[in-house]
Amino acid sequence: MRGMELRDARVHYGPLEALHGVTLAAPAAALTVLIGRNGAGRTTTLRALAGTVALSSGAVLRDGRDVTRRTAHERAAQGLCFVPDRRAVFASLTVAENLGLSHPAGGPARALDAYPELRPLLSRRAGTLSGGEQRMLALARALLSGAGVVLADEPTQGMSPGVATRTYALLGALDACVVLAEQRLPPALREGAGRTAVVHELRRGAVVFSGEPGELRARP
Repeated sequence: MRGMELRDARVHYGPLEALHGVTLAAPAAALTVLIGRNGAGRTTTLRALAGTVALSSGAVLRDGRDVTRRTAHERAAQGLCFVPDRRAVFASLTVAENLGLSHPAGGPARALDAYPELRPLLSRRAGTLSGGEQRMLALARALLSGAGVVLADEPTQGMSPGVATRTYALLGALDACVVLAEQRLPPALREGAGRTAVVHELRRGAVVFSGEPGELRARP
């Protein structure tokens, strides 16, 4: 299968087991959304896919190949872009410098077309931006990366409703395996943002539902 998979993945933080044998698939052709309350395991699942936390047992697969032992740096070098919920930009660099790191061979035109709000901020240091502006910058960097896998933790946090809707459309249009972590399914994704959507609901470190958005809404 093209895309990302976890198979019977377990993650420990010290004595605490955060993921209890999670198995889920994020097909490349779909937009995958991990939902659940804080502490449900959404962020840990993303970090396991990205390689920023190690599995205690189980496996991570990309396009059917086992990448469990590959470091986060190696996965990034092979076309995986992870946008964490915090510290997703280089605070001491300007907006222009952040964008330049993502696509050094070309200009930031694509990112600025997606987020024109960043144009007057190009000379500003990223650490001085508002929370929503930093999320725009982080997602703009992901758009420029050309990554085959994009993982984003609460991508629209701090954004206005209009910018959030635009962001989901941009993510849905990427030619990539896209996995998002959200507390609940956003209205803009209920119809798949223009592409097939897959939802995995986590609760206390385990998957309690996997299916399409319509199936999730039909649950009691």
